[in-house]
Order: sequence, then structure tokens, then C-alpha cells
Amino acid sequence: MHAMILDEKLNFVWAEVPDPEVRSGEVLIRVHAAAVNRADLMQKDGCYASPPEWPQWCGLEVAGEVVSTGGGGKFRPGDRVCALLGGGGYSELVAVPAEMVIPAPEGLSMVEAASLPEVWCTAYLNLELEAGGLKPGDVFYMQAGASGVGLAAIQYAKLCGATVITTIDSPEKAAFVRRLGADFVLDYRTEDVRSVIAAHPVTVALDCIGGAQMGECFRNMVFGGRWIMIATMGGAQTTIDLETVWRKRIRLIGSTLRSRTVEEKGAILRALQERLWPLFSECKLISNIHAVFPIREVEAAHNVLRRCENIGKVVLTLR
Repeated sequence: MHAMILDEKLNFVWAEVPDPEVRSGEVLIRVHAAAVNRADLMQKDGCYASPPEWPQWCGLEVAGEVVSTGGGGKFRPGDRVCALLGGGGYSELVAVPAEMVIPAPEGLSMVEAASLPEVWCTAYLNLELEAGGLKPGDVFYMQAGASGVGLAAIQYAKLCGATVITTIDSPEKAAFVRRLGADFVLDYRTEDVRSVIAAHPVTVALDCIGGAQMGECFRNMVFGGRWIMIATMGGAQTTIDLETVWRKRIRLIGSTLRSRTVEEKGAILRALQERLWPLFSECKLISNIHAVFPIREVEAAHNVLRRCENIGKVVLTLR
């Protein structure tokens, strides 16, 4: 098979590599589409390698058809599936533990199905499991609301009945997230979110930005608020008033998906399949596809994310 590997200088190369060996309990998938995530950009830059048991090239989510299985299980050759990976999705074939494979939602294309596992697992993990869920009357704050994770988290929060505050960086992104139901949409380049948070104290925040202003927002969180950090794109340094943290019993939670066990990821995927996949088939939830590129144009696909142009997902196709 071929895969988009990284050479010794961290350049992409479409190269022939050995077919994956399918072990007991695994599913071999012929990849039709693989979505691009910011973790892929970090891996391309040499600072976020795949776990050792996974292929050492990019790709955290795919959609395709089952070729074979390592014995037993619920999947059969030809099944349309999507999967969450620890790495290696930029390839023609990938072997995945069966727990991390679920059927593609009915009615969705392979491109759409490939865009779902990573961001929706991230939204469910953090809003449901880490934060303990949202309910009507809660206020949810999501930085980078037009990102793949942002669009997923906004939709999930609105399903739960929460008020949503989010930040964006263009009128086009603002219009899109408003259509998804975001209640307060601010351009972080020209508007100060702190005044909105002061007027609408935050119950749960999902933060991929961090940066200097993060700590200042804590003073206006609700009692028992949860601030979940998943990345620090805006900087890793801030100042937090620790007296505010203990007096308000605020929880600062660090969270990653990639380092979770197969069992943890499998449980999240099963919850998505049962609770959310029917809503995609009914068009009550969406995964906005910003752009689609052939796998050999992976550098151009990555550059869309590097320039922060995307509203939703960028997907690579192999078929």
C-alpha cells in the first residue's frame, strides 16, 4: 500500500509501505477519506508523534470500507465505517482495534463520515464526561467556535439547552456559528469577551487557546464552574487568582483524547453512535466540510488550518 509518510526532514512523501498486519480483535479498513486535525500539523512539525503502537505518520480519523477482520466481531467485509485512530490515517489501508470502529451514519458520504470521530469524541469527552454534562440555564464558553471542535461543541451544548458564548475571527465565521445557535459571538481581534462573561457567568469552558486573558475570566465563572484545557494555541502562560479558584470551587481540567486507552475511546464512540449518529442522519446535526483535497495535496490542506481559514473540517480523499 501507499501512505503519506514524513521523511527525515519532516517533508510529506507519498511512499510505498508494508500493508498493515491485522491482529486479533482488529479491523482492516480501506481508507476512502481522512480528516485533517491540528494534531496532524503538530506531528508534521515534529512535536507530537504517534503513540508507539501506531504508524508514525499523520491521520487521527478516517472513513472507508472494511476489508477484513482479525476474527469474530460485528463487522463484515464491505461495511461502511468510520474510525478513531492514534495515527496512520493518511494511508490506503489501516488496521484499527474493533472498539475504535463504528458504522458510518446512514446517509452521510465518506468525506462527511471521516470528519466526525475526532471532533465529536472530543466534544462528548469534555462536555459530558469531564464537565459532567450541561443543562438548560448553563452558560458554555468555546474559544475558536468555527473550528471543527468548536462547531461540534456548540451544537452539543445547544442540544443540552445551554447558552453559548464563542469567539471567531471573521464575519463569515460569525454568521455560520450564529446559524448553529451560538448566542454571543465575538471577534476576538476587536471585541473583549471578558465583559460578556461578566454579564453571563460561565458554567463550562472548553479552551483550545489559553493565553494571557484566560486567568482573568475565572473571576466571573459560576460557583463550581469547570474550565477544560485541550490546547494552548494562544500561549501557555496566564495568571490565575488561586483564591478565586478555591472560594468558587472552580475546576481547571487538563484533557487530551489521543492518550486515552482503547477502552475509553471505544466507550465514547459507542455513545456517539447511539446518541448522536441518528441526529446526523436526520440532518439535526452537521459536520461542515470546508474543503476537500486529494491526499497528494496534503500540504495545501494543512495550510488551510495553519492560516485558520477553515469553518469546520478539511478532508483528504483517497478514492
